[in-house]
Amino acid sequence: MKCRAMQALHLLALEPIAETTADPNSYGFRPERSTADAAAQCFGLLSRKANAEWVLEGDIQGCFDNISHDWLIANILMDKAILQKWLQAGYVYQNQLFPSHAGTPQGGIISPVLANMTLDGLEAMLAKRFPNAKWTARKMQMVRYADDFIITGCSKEWLENEVRPAVVEFLAERGLLLSPEKTKITHIGDGFDFLGWNLRKYNGKLLIKPSKANIGALLAKLRELIKTNKTIRQANLIGLLNPVLRGWANYHGHVVAKKVFNQVDSAVWEMLWRWAVRRHPRKTRRWLKDRYFKVQGARRWVFSCAEKSADGRKRQYTLLDASDTPIVRHIKIKASANPHDPEWDEYFESRWGKRMLISPKGRAKLYRAWLQQGGRCCACLKPVTKDTPWHSRHVVKLSHGGTDASANLEIFHLRCPRDVQFANVDDV
Repeated sequence: MKCRAMQALHLLALEPIAETTADPNSYGFRPERSTADAAAQCFGLLSRKANAEWVLEGDIQGCFDNISHDWLIANILMDKAILQKWLQAGYVYQNQLFPSHAGTPQGGIISPVLANMTLDGLEAMLAKRFPNAKWTARKMQMVRYADDFIITGCSKEWLENEVRPAVVEFLAERGLLLSPEKTKITHIGDGFDFLGWNLRKYNGKLLIKPSKANIGALLAKLRELIKTNKTIRQANLIGLLNPVLRGWANYHGHVVAKKVFNQVDSAVWEMLWRWAVRRHPRKTRRWLKDRYFKVQGARRWVFSCAEKSADGRKRQYTLLDASDTPIVRHIKIKASANPHDPEWDEYFESRWGKRMLISPKGRAKLYRAWLQQGGRCCACLKPVTKDTPWHSRHVVKLSHGGTDASANLEIFHLRCPRDVQFANVDDV
């Protein structure tokens, strides 16, 4: 526990450095960035007719386990003695100590930042090795998420003979190797998998869909949950399945996934029907339908039940349909945005406010902040209503140690005459 607390303390100082020196198009294990940003960047690099048609899919073999300790100690800007102790601490398994001669601390909260700082510089190295390659016929661009990355290029031969050796040389200095099984060069017309999605051009139009492997993994997980809970109550089964379905659907909620959502709903219905038939092999289909599947509006096969809660009230439990998840396109973060730089505070507050409005928890948090102010603007004290453009901000900025709690939020009128500082903020 003490070691993890020390890592968290050092991380507070190391993360701003890592964010300042990071590659612009690196999106893994970084604050305010996600896989959705990586997907949006890929779409921007590959969707147009004039964009590159060949992609180098890179995967680093055992990245976290093989990073050179000597390189980390020489290049990471923190206390060298403390870092060396963490790197060489090893791990205990079945009361036996296993020393570590390479890689980042096992399970350490500082490990993702150390791995990111190890790989940062790859984009700059490629730009230096191939100057102007982004804007010439070579069409070189790069997107990285943790140890997975893609590099676009004009031809398969150029990526194989020039770009790949440069990447291998860069990684070798850090004790790393490209995975020969997962690293390959693909034409965009054939498509490739990246972060659980399949990116492919169909008749010149780029579509990003959930990959077959990702769909198969979801269905296998759901099938195992249902299979191992053959005698569980219906409400409890719904409670097990809903978080899995909701998380998976939200992850793919910004790509071309509506058809896949319907296919998943159909497959889940078949699993649940078999589950119901097994529980009552002598009952008729009509009885099974009436027992487990209810009518809700225009839907006639909703897996649902009603049970009494602890306070005696009846509560309705309904299985989530993936197809109910709306498709909302993600707005990519600016490549140079840094949440630790005060100059970007206004930008991140604007993104954060818009993101809050599309989330039930976010709207509830804004409502609590509005109630705390008595429904009035924090600057002019006039009422804030649906008809008055408004915005939210942090009292103590995140770059200064503030939090996202409702107690640290202020609601104010857009272009409020008493608050000229925020006169140019966009509507929320």
